[in-house]
Amino acid sequence: MDRKIRVIVVDDSALVRSLLSEIINRQPDMECIGSANDPLVAREMIRELNPDVITLDVEMPRMDGIDFLGRLMRLRPMPVVMISTLTERGAEVTMRALELGAIDFVAKPRVGVANGLQELASQIVDKIRVAAVAQVRRLPAVPRGTAAGSAAAPAAHASAPVGRPAASLSPLGRISTEKLIAIGASTGGTEAIREVLTHLPADCPAIVITQHMPPGFTTSFAARLNSLCQMTVKEAQHGERLLPGHAYIAPGGKHFWVQRSGANYVAVVDDAPPVNRHKPSVEVLFKSVAACAGRNAFGIMLTGMGADGAAAMREMKDAGSYNFVQDEASCIVFGMPREAIAHGAADEVLPLNQIAAALLGKLRIGADQVHHRI
Repeated sequence: MDRKIRVIVVDDSALVRSLLSEIINRQPDMECIGSANDPLVAREMIRELNPDVITLDVEMPRMDGIDFLGRLMRLRPMPVVMISTLTERGAEVTMRALELGAIDFVAKPRVGVANGLQELASQIVDKIRVAAVAQVRRLPAVPRGTAAGSAAAPAAHASAPVGRPAASLSPLGRISTEKLIAIGASTGGTEAIREVLTHLPADCPAIVITQHMPPGFTTSFAARLNSLCQMTVKEAQHGERLLPGHAYIAPGGKHFWVQRSGANYVAVVDDAPPVNRHKPSVEVLFKSVAACAGRNAFGIMLTGMGADGAAAMREMKDAGSYNFVQDEASCIVFGMPREAIAHGAADEVLPLNQIAAALLGKLRIGADQVHHRI
């Protein structure tokens, strides 16, 4: 049998440490090799035991989980699964944790923690398995005078839009209303989506996005992107018209798809059963885009575990869309992109930091063709 995944649990609650250890040790392919009640104890334990994955509580005494994560990802990068709380503050801090390099998170309930964690057991161990094979990025050193890892500190990304904004697509903006850009992502996707959106201009065609995420977290995700992007970024609302210059994110725990109403694209948000075990599902969004946008659509498949959306992305291509897929080297997890490529859905396979520019190149060609016809 292959070597087991070795996990350290870091949480200030003795109950949560006990429950997580028990859930992990029930699995034939993993073991909890230690647990710590605060990051300072955890630091020594990590040094001595060299785990494959750690689970990390967000809010702890002596040093909170975010400060600890920031230091860990600069000095000794390793796969981390955050254990968050289902609160607005918990959601904001979780977004910061993903920005700092955490692979994924699990949202524990505020009450009934024991039963809640047992119900989440399969999700917890699935995320640990994904983290164990994920590509981990070292966080760049923080400049002196910056509060290292502070939850309040702004994102310090070399790729964030600084100085000159992305060039406008077209002075006449004639292409925007008919074009539609669809993005799908899962594990590692929050930062991958940020990388794409922050390099797009304010007059970009409407963008529709499904990122696998539970209820309560997409509001913070959309707000964070909105503060960084030139486009307006928001959660999708049922029945709203999809406008150029806007990006719409599937609300956590709901499906999001697109339909036509005359010349307009309209958002549909519904509570139908999961598809491919996911809700929201990339498959649902991409299928609708294939049906109602066809050759006016662009598809983008980003990092994520599994195959959600791959078959529907092929439907988009067959309907005339042009599709970009993230390459393996730049993915945290090369599951969904690999499956999209295997389905013959990709027109171009590119590093993450080249996707926005390639998309803009295609959009500008389309804009030029429209202007020549006028």
